Amino acid sequence: MASSVALVLMKASLPRRQRMDRPRRSPAAVQLVAGVDAADDMFGSLAGCPPRPLEYPVVPDLDDYDVDDAPVAGRPAPASDKTLAVHAGEKLGSGAAAAETDSIATPIVGGTTHWFRDSADLIAFREGRRRSFEYGRYGNPTVKVLEEKISALERAEATLVTSSGMNAIVATLLALVPPGGHVVATADCYSEARAFIRDKLSNMGITSTFVDLDDDMEALESVLDEGEVTMFYADSMTNPHLKVVDVTRVAELCHRRGALVCIDSTLASPINQKPLALGADVVLHSATKYIAGHHDVIAGCVSGSEALVSRIRTWHHDLGGAISPNAAYMIIRGLKTLALRVQAQNRTALRMAQLLEKHPKIERVYYPGLESSPWHGVATRQMAGAGGVVGLEVASDMRGAMRFVDALELPLIATSLGGCESLVQQPAIMSYWGKCDEEKAKNGIKDNFVRFSFGIEKFEDLRDDILQALGKI
Repeated sequence: MASSVALVLMKASLPRRQRMDRPRRSPAAVQLVAGVDAADDMFGSLAGCPPRPLEYPVVPDLDDYDVDDAPVAGRPAPASDKTLAVHAGEKLGSGAAAAETDSIATPIVGGTTHWFRDSADLIAFREGRRRSFEYGRYGNPTVKVLEEKISALERAEATLVTSSGMNAIVATLLALVPPGGHVVATADCYSEARAFIRDKLSNMGITSTFVDLDDDMEALESVLDEGEVTMFYADSMTNPHLKVVDVTRVAELCHRRGALVCIDSTLASPINQKPLALGADVVLHSATKYIAGHHDVIAGCVSGSEALVSRIRTWHHDLGGAISPNAAYMIIRGLKTLALRVQAQNRTALRMAQLLEKHPKIERVYYPGLESSPWHGVATRQMAGAGGVVGLEVASDMRGAMRFVDALELPLIATSLGGCESLVQQPAIMSYWGKCDEEKAKNGIKDNFVRFSFGIEKFEDLRDDILQALGKI
């Protein structure tokens, strides 16, 4: 008995072996896993989704990778978005915040000021030979982990996380568009970004042109041909009509004339769309939405090349829009389930759009996952899923649409999108309240228009709730 106890104690005293290497998989195993996940895209048959039509083009799946990322003998297989969302910046990264700890969760480093051992240590930091931090407005270990995680998901060299999506937009425009520059933006980009470009940048000697890309690229080509353009700025998808910009085509046209391409990809999320891989120079997100995913933190981010993000970071330091370490930690935690959440939202939104498109009390449904959508073709080419937002026009007037919204029991009447809870809003009495009929008509906002942002609730529960609410019209 004594010897057996001693043996147990001896084993318990041995240090645990930590396995920090990346798991390797054979090419055959990678293909098998990719094949399984391919059925889980927005057009798949999982969770009761209708099977994908055979004539429908195959779109990139959540775990697809480029040819350059294909398995090579002696090199680990590339991590999927699901894996990167969990491990990038931590186990698969520099682990800046966790370097001195064995905690699975990234620690919250709350200190605003970092000290150096001696002058030589400081000089090594200044010369880039030592990785460290100096002051919270310039960087933070917890925030750095978040930036690396988003960079991995966007396939970007660098990412800057800011205190809000609007802060990321302003810092990007100020950094990349000099006085005398010219911004071409889509007429239906985010309203506050549109107002900043039109009203604020004009005071700095920057001109702007707004184009409508509903039909083709002729409007953009015409503006590009007229003179020098510094940047093309667009949302893809747009809010609330869910138009999809052909990023590859836009990038070809703009780069041919020396213009940068900036895409706000908030409504798509890094899971459904990767603008940098499609040719964009920078990609923006309101990280408040899908990236954080829980309606409890405000943040923004911008990703791109190291050269461009460094220029934006310099302006960001002056603007002072630093995100707190606590908020960064909450987003890191939220990102762990990003791929799972977006998959669920894709499936629910697609099934709901298909159902409502055939309902007699619905006049029109806006969702690029539908074959009836004018944006369906480009969406299948550049997106893995059409997201969780669905717009629709009720077969009634403003009062009828209000009765429909008020009869809903699960979706909450609220702005924003991308979180776990389903939300609903009637733009005519929310975001466009007080606007004149002319402005509403110009932006395609009808009194009977309703926008849903679907969360992760069970589809059948949401379906039954929406159907009973339609019966109240």
